[in-house]
Amino acid sequence: MRLLPVFALLFAAPTSAALHPLDPADKAAIDRAAADVLKRTQVPAASIAVVQDGRIVYAKAYGEQAAGVPARTDARYPIASISKQITATAILMLADRHRLTLDDPVARWEPTLTQANRITVRQILSHTSGYRDYWPQDYAFAAMERPTTPDAVLARWAKVPLDFAPGSQYQYSNTGYVIAGRIVEKASGQPLLPYLAAHIFKPLGMTSAVDADTGMTSADAHPHGRYALGPVREEKPAAAGWLFAAGELAMTASDLARWDIGMIDRRLLSPASYAAQRTAVALPGGQKNDYGLGVDIDTVSGHRRLHHGGEAVGFLSENRVYPDDRAAIVVLDNADFGNAETAIADRIEAILLGGDGGGTARARSLYDALRRGTLDPSLLTANARYYFKPTALADYRASLSALPEPDGVTRIASALRGGFTEEVYRLRFPGRTLVAVLRAEPGVRGRVEQFTIFPAD
Repeated sequence: MRLLPVFALLFAAPTSAALHPLDPADKAAIDRAAADVLKRTQVPAASIAVVQDGRIVYAKAYGEQAAGVPARTDARYPIASISKQITATAILMLADRHRLTLDDPVARWEPTLTQANRITVRQILSHTSGYRDYWPQDYAFAAMERPTTPDAVLARWAKVPLDFAPGSQYQYSNTGYVIAGRIVEKASGQPLLPYLAAHIFKPLGMTSAVDADTGMTSADAHPHGRYALGPVREEKPAAAGWLFAAGELAMTASDLARWDIGMIDRRLLSPASYAAQRTAVALPGGQKNDYGLGVDIDTVSGHRRLHHGGEAVGFLSENRVYPDDRAAIVVLDNADFGNAETAIADRIEAILLGGDGGGTARARSLYDALRRGTLDPSLLTANARYYFKPTALADYRASLSALPEPDGVTRIASALRGGFTEEVYRLRFPGRTLVAVLRAEPGVRGRVEQFTIFPAD
């Protein structure tokens, strides 16, 4: 009977709460999370920026951006496919200036492409065009050893039969964004990068943004890769021209955060264009779709989120914007393995958004302490200190230390009970799942009354 309320919580909807400002303890928790993730994944470096109330409140770099070179916040990293939301915004700016409409056919600018009369600009930006993706691999294929051009990419991949009828389904396509970049150039009369620099980067104060192919230097982050569990090696980037409007930009984490602030403040587009960008494009037959125009759209812990990841040879990136909360998280790393960028972003997100005052990060911290056998009694109430007798601590340490690092810690329910906050977390491991119950005194620094772990199945 004692466990019935807990299992009821497993199926309850998570609650949301207002953000609390980052304090020194939160920043220290972010630092610990970043250091932990880099150590666990063996990713050499990461650079982060955090936005609250529409301003950058924390920016820091961790690890080594090149062999023996400490990471710096002024180093650029390719943002890869996060560039797509910037390309989409350029298209929407041109629509606001009546240079085009989202329902124009691609044939207006690229008439020789497959079924260009049937495919619209909106379908290009929402990955519903049917054009075959020219880079579905997570590595650089043989042709990428030689430079290319946008027109060469389109000649090879956008003049073959479509993968599906236009508008009938969603399928991520870098090819579509190469087309989008060419539309920007033809509709504006300018090359893509100068257009972005004049109309987006300069107004938002993004001074570091460059073409990753030509603008990065040895002072910026170096790319790294790994084969399976082998040694971490410096990677050779793809030759110039392969990314274009689908992912060619590089910048600092703080400049990407300035882009996010522009999204939060709606500085570049009309209200109608921002609404179009942030609305998932409908698919026939009720198919689920969470992609708008250059952004993924979802809700986390009751907070609306616009987000996108990016991958280039030797780099991964994650960008999350919470427009209603005027907050954002940027994480850039210099390895194309390990997914350190999402793991660090998840930990920061838990601190920012948790109505429990960063409870997910606290749950992970308590788990790690029990696994090491180093639980701090000062964090506990008298009842919790009573519960964690030597036998309990020894059993927790022995059983948890035998497990690998969890793949993720997710808050799945929260409530109030007996004067305590009550949260339930799911800890995922290869082949099994554990559940943790955290009860604590209310408030960001409330002492822990209970932290118990048991199998989910």
